[in-house]
Amino acid sequence: MVSSIFAGVLAAAAATGLAGESEARADESIIKNPGDHPSYRFEAEPHGLIGFGGPFQAGHTDFGAGFRGTIVLVDNGFVKTINNSVGIGFGGDVFFRHGTLFIPVVMQWNFWLSTHWSVFGEPGLGIAANPWGNGDVVNPVFMLGGRYHFTDRIALTMRVGYPSVSVGVSFFL
Repeated sequence: MVSSIFAGVLAAAAATGLAGESEARADESIIKNPGDHPSYRFEAEPHGLIGFGGPFQAGHTDFGAGFRGTIVLVDNGFVKTINNSVGIGFGGDVFFRHGTLFIPVVMQWNFWLSTHWSVFGEPGLGIAANPWGNGDVVNPVFMLGGRYHFTDRIALTMRVGYPSVSVGVSFFL
């Protein structure tokens, strides 16, 4: 009995000692530091997605997979006093139900909020090739997205917008 109480007290003391050694750190804000983001020229992003608007028959949802590539055009974007960049994004998404191929071309405006978080907006156009008879259609594209950066070169990326939602992994090259 005494030995189990002693073991419990010892374990609690050890846990308290270990907890006291680690510091909680807030993610450092870098939005007001123009250019203070990873240096890269190309972002490669494979992703899974759900399409729900535009080229999808009668508004039915469809699952798919795709790739998005973004070339950085302006490393310090439109607003010179904040940490932002601008690129042109392009790619291809294949939706499985009807074999729809969607090819978006967008302007990507990035805002680097902290060492681990960035957000972006993507207005543009997409062409949908629909083999089920609806023909090729030009659709508007508007996405809002965010990234959680595991490292300077790898991030988890999510987009929400029209005509789809996607989750992928970005590689900054």
